[in-house]
Amino acid sequence: MENQERSMGCGQVPKEFVGKKIQLAGWVHRRRDHGGVIFIDLRDRTGIVQLICNPDFTAAICMEQAHSIRSEFVIFVHGSVVKRGDEAINKKIPTGSIEVYVEKLEILATCKALPFQLDEADKVDEELRLKHRYLDLRRPEMHQKIKMRHDVLFEMRQFFNAENFYEIETPILSKSTPEGARDFLVPSRLAPEHFYALPQSPQVYKQLLMASGMDRYFQIARCFRDEDLRANRQPEFTQLDIEMSFVSEDHVQKMSEQLMRRLWKKFLSVDLPETFEKHRYDDVFKKYGSDKPDMRFDMPIHEATSLFADTTLMFLKKTIDKGGKIGALLVKNRSFARSELDGWVNFVTKSLGAQGLLYIRFHEDGTPDSPVSKFLPADFFSQAQKIYKDLTVKDTLFLVAGEYQSAWSILGKIRLEMGKKFELIDTSAWNIFWITHFPMFEWDEENKRWQAMHHPFTAPEKEWKEKEPGKVYARAYDLVCNGEELGGGSIRIFDAETQSDVFEVLGMDKAMVQDKFGFLLEAQQFGFPPHGGVAFGVDRLIMLFANTDSIREVIAFPKNQRGICPLMDTPSSVDEAQLKDLHIKIVSKDKK
Repeated sequence: MENQERSMGCGQVPKEFVGKKIQLAGWVHRRRDHGGVIFIDLRDRTGIVQLICNPDFTAAICMEQAHSIRSEFVIFVHGSVVKRGDEAINKKIPTGSIEVYVEKLEILATCKALPFQLDEADKVDEELRLKHRYLDLRRPEMHQKIKMRHDVLFEMRQFFNAENFYEIETPILSKSTPEGARDFLVPSRLAPEHFYALPQSPQVYKQLLMASGMDRYFQIARCFRDEDLRANRQPEFTQLDIEMSFVSEDHVQKMSEQLMRRLWKKFLSVDLPETFEKHRYDDVFKKYGSDKPDMRFDMPIHEATSLFADTTLMFLKKTIDKGGKIGALLVKNRSFARSELDGWVNFVTKSLGAQGLLYIRFHEDGTPDSPVSKFLPADFFSQAQKIYKDLTVKDTLFLVAGEYQSAWSILGKIRLEMGKKFELIDTSAWNIFWITHFPMFEWDEENKRWQAMHHPFTAPEKEWKEKEPGKVYARAYDLVCNGEELGGGSIRIFDAETQSDVFEVLGMDKAMVQDKFGFLLEAQQFGFPPHGGVAFGVDRLIMLFANTDSIREVIAFPKNQRGICPLMDTPSSVDEAQLKDLHIKIVSKDKK
């Protein structure tokens, strides 16, 4: 056929086109041979339409081609749109009331045996799907996820344009600065023995844009962090980055809430509250053992240290004597077999790396049933009821002892796992809220120094220098939804004196500060405005909207959990000539 221009997409053929000639192209989704009459489901990104090849109206040479067609061949057809009989209407697809009688057909590309069947891709190993990602992305469900990503980003841009923001790109080749995670480094051919760093975020650049008078900035930014991977983390990811001048925490939060309400309404038909709840970090961590708790189910952590004040159990006594605490989770009205209890102990010790998990259940008369029963007082049940008012003999306590932050973090993970395992989570709910009043600094036991809980450019509370570092709160905030951190931000430091003081608390000497951040301290002396902002993880947001548990499902070409791209086989080695240009020499471990 000379003219190979499509009339429209496969899923766009309207019933009003009955009786008209049409040209279509796409992939063979399915082929069925009904005694010489060939039925073909033709697919492109718009959907599916049924074709019929019949010797009564299809050219003989085209019938020969139709008999040779297999799944995922690319074909071009010319034919007539025909109304289906009432008994043959397929209500599952938009084009289900029509079909196309093929008059001419041309095979544009063949397809060898597939490594997996596209309609069974969910059953195959993810590594195989990633190795042939271009096939995986042909699936309609993957198309919908990628389209949703596009639609969400487009909606974000429309929102910020209407709010008078500038979309400004910041450099990818940047400077290596200590911001928390490891940098990805890029060697420079023109500056031997020197390196660029891929940005962990556009943090410093967007602050400099505020110094430039840009006032309202946003960017759909690519970010890079060399850290351990998991289901909702990638070495490169996309971030909605926002910064504004002359704002308070409330300004940034209200702008963010306005955006989130718009997105939830458009893509999920859900009305989020006009104002999101706010919870202090100390309160949610004490109750849920997490700074991003899933509060769609009720299983709070209670401190149970007082129950063991006079214990003779040495491991608990030592913990208490060292200032540690004992936290407990109460599982209501659930009878555990011994194998189940052992399974939870194994989960905590092997998967979470904790030293142990203590469980206590009760006999009908209230006496404790536990591996440590002989160390518990006879009235333990009544004592425990002082902490758990609704405790009954049908309930089970799970306890973890240790340093507060560590023990409560473990309890928070156990709580979340139990919520999933026991189906306690209301999966139809959208629980979205702010976490505020984060600690400004946290102690790094390994390196024996303070580090910034968010980043070193976060503004501390007023009169912070009069307090111990561990008692200073930051003007920071995170947005949490259904146990996922959607993003976070803060009011920033905008004067050089405060910034230098914070660097000093973080153990940075003046030479290091000048080398890494001299440009920022200088900018802060040239009329730097007060400012603040927030950044949201685009991949995590789309993951929630698409109702999937992995951000790899909403990224076109993701890395696996080892940071490898099976499709491109990256990271990969480079030849000696390239290394020589960069003044780099590889030293093998066995040659050291």
